[in-house]
Amino acid sequence: MSALQAQSEIITLEQYENLPEDIRAEIFEGQIYYMSSPSQIHQTILTELLVAIRSYLKKKGSSCQVFPAPFDVKLSDRPLTIVQPDIMIVCDKDKLDGKRCNGAPDFIIEIISPSNPADDYIRKLYYYKNHGVREYWIVDPRRRVVTVNYFEGNILNIQYSFDSTIKVNIYDDLWIDFIALGL
Repeated sequence: MSALQAQSEIITLEQYENLPEDIRAEIFEGQIYYMSSPSQIHQTILTELLVAIRSYLKKKGSSCQVFPAPFDVKLSDRPLTIVQPDIMIVCDKDKLDGKRCNGAPDFIIEIISPSNPADDYIRKLYYYKNHGVREYWIVDPRRRVVTVNYFEGNILNIQYSFDSTIKVNIYDDLWIDFIALGL
């Protein structure tokens, strides 16, 4: 999802939590960035990936949970940094408080919005890597590529086309076949 504009004042957690429910926003180092609504292709990709991941987790009897946006992730209190990844997997139940994930999810997928691709390729890559996300995928519908960033061990940064079957590196046996997803 793209961040459209920032405000100049520093926002507190209380101010963020008091935003109207129909406002979509993320916070980077206390600065609020308002987001636009996702497109049809964005939502189609999100749904297909979410179903594939959820089916895998259920079949394996995993205690990890998968969440679609909008669901907050508080990466930092000071400075306040809150994001809403398109899809995330959280394996540490202690990070979930009923309102949000407090700390880095294990796995994140962001689907690029054409209005601001740098947000996912640069800003979120930086924050996710530095706050402990294990694996981060950037799905670009316009270019029809998936960039896999695996931050453990030998750091991977590999691009795949939408006609690929891509391994989710945090699992031994989870592969996502983009052709089978019909994208």
